[in-house]
Amino acid sequence: MADVVVLPDAQAIGERLAAEIARRHDAAGGPFLLGCPGGRSLRSTYRALARGRRLRRLVVVMMDEYVGAPADALHSCTRFAHEEIAGPLGLPAARVWLPDPDDPDAYDAQIEAAGGIDLFLLASGASDGHVAFVPPGAPRGGRTSVIELAETTRRDNLVTFPSFETLDAVPHRGVSVGLATIAEARSLRLVLHGADKRDAARRLLALEDYDPDWPASIVHDHADAEILIDEEALP
Repeated sequence: MADVVVLPDAQAIGERLAAEIARRHDAAGGPFLLGCPGGRSLRSTYRALARGRRLRRLVVVMMDEYVGAPADALHSCTRFAHEEIAGPLGLPAARVWLPDPDDPDAYDAQIEAAGGIDLFLLASGASDGHVAFVPPGAPRGGRTSVIELAETTRRDNLVTFPSFETLDAVPHRGVSVGLATIAEARSLRLVLHGADKRDAARRLLALEDYDPDWPASIVHDHADAEILIDEEALP
């Protein structure tokens, strides 16, 4: 079962995670691979990480991308990675990795060849516990692949990206790391903050083991995992 750390708010979560990432980056002997989601949940971490730090060996390994999304679209993970993570940190484009929907198998091979992901940052879907684009019921041994997004995931994404305006505008397909890709990271840190994640927190904290109906519970099946939750998200 993952350890649970309760902090006052999203900013406190971000500061704690940023400090851990910087410390582990500085102690690493080579490239430091950081698994990263887009969206709202880790934004405070990315902003804290960029304040006064230059992590020149950091490699940003994005979890997913919408199939067919223009690189400059507001919902594009490519745009998010460069504008919200790499840009403030001064990372070159070569240190930002994204899965290719035309060759998803290559992503796991690329990660493995680089020595594996050191730390994977995670968030949980509010209504269905999806992690990356991985839906409820997905195989525990799944690798990077093109996925049909569950309607519950698409509804969560509609909240995350109001620019969609309607559910019909949310893409139906994405390329995403699988649960096995996530679980093979050396460490997992899952973030839950805000009142809108209270139900997700309740579901996750009620579990002690991995439950395929709630993909974010993969953290309970890992030797070095923490759930960082703020007071507002506590059930």
